[in-house]
Amino acid sequence: MALVVLAFDLLLAAALIWLAWQATRAADLFHAVVSFIVFGLLMALAWVRLEAPDVALAEAAIGAGATGALLLSALDRLARRPRRHAPLYEPGTAWGFWLPAGSALLAMLTLAAWNLPAPGLGNEILASLSASGVEHAVTAVLLNFRALDTLLEIGVLLLAAVVIWALGQAPPPLVPSMPSPALPALGRLLFPIFVLVAAYLLWRGSHGPGGAFPAGAVFGAGGILMLLAGARPWIRSSEHGPWRLILSLGMAVLLAAGVAGTLSGQDFFQYPKGTAASFILVLEVAAGLSIALLIFALYLRGKPREHGSWGAAE
Repeated sequence: MALVVLAFDLLLAAALIWLAWQATRAADLFHAVVSFIVFGLLMALAWVRLEAPDVALAEAAIGAGATGALLLSALDRLARRPRRHAPLYEPGTAWGFWLPAGSALLAMLTLAAWNLPAPGLGNEILASLSASGVEHAVTAVLLNFRALDTLLEIGVLLLAAVVIWALGQAPPPLVPSMPSPALPALGRLLFPIFVLVAAYLLWRGSHGPGGAFPAGAVFGAGGILMLLAGARPWIRSSEHGPWRLILSLGMAVLLAAGVAGTLSGQDFFQYPKGTAASFILVLEVAAGLSIALLIFALYLRGKPREHGSWGAAE
């Protein structure tokens, strides 16, 4: 059994290296994008093998799903412009130096990490887990022990959305040309499953792998799938609409939680005694919804238009 597991891990590692090579060296953009998406899916499987299911969920939803959709959309827009029939790279340029150097570096890192102890503060986290308000160590770190990091991560997403929207209105069309007439029906069929999975991950986060980030990533990927299926975005550019407030909901609630601890005589992001579970529940719901909408907003590639102004072609 151990030999089978070892063989599987070796095949997985070899497939990741080969797909990374294909994604960066393919002469055809479409094959490069497909290789990147498959790489993201296998990377999610690698995180599962490393016993990090939280990271695996985010990798599958964002690394392969949302980012893959962005690349396919960009590829569709490039296809509408005059093409240059030149390969992305000159063949054979990497064999002389970069490939042997990269292989040697990978081998050295593998040997160096083979006998090293696992880094981190795992024992300290487990010792304080009972006071965190949740039963899962990752959620305790993200929304209690290191909640400031989560605040900054959501802040980066919000800043990215603000910068992209500041560049102007989203260019039509948002939907790339359909490779199959069955895609819209399939997207509408799968979207309720995305919603249910996101709700389950949000509920599970207090006692198992899941929480705000995986739930928000899955929900946001489901929204992007609906766009790819031909749905019009429900976020509009109305100056008086609620969308700006909803996009910043996670940031606002996290800041409010931090300030509430300060006002009660605690440190910043130190919850009053006995209230950690309630604080984390509110933070998870707000952060999950905000992350989902921010991922969706980033895919729009600009400030959303009013519903009547989405064009079908440029």
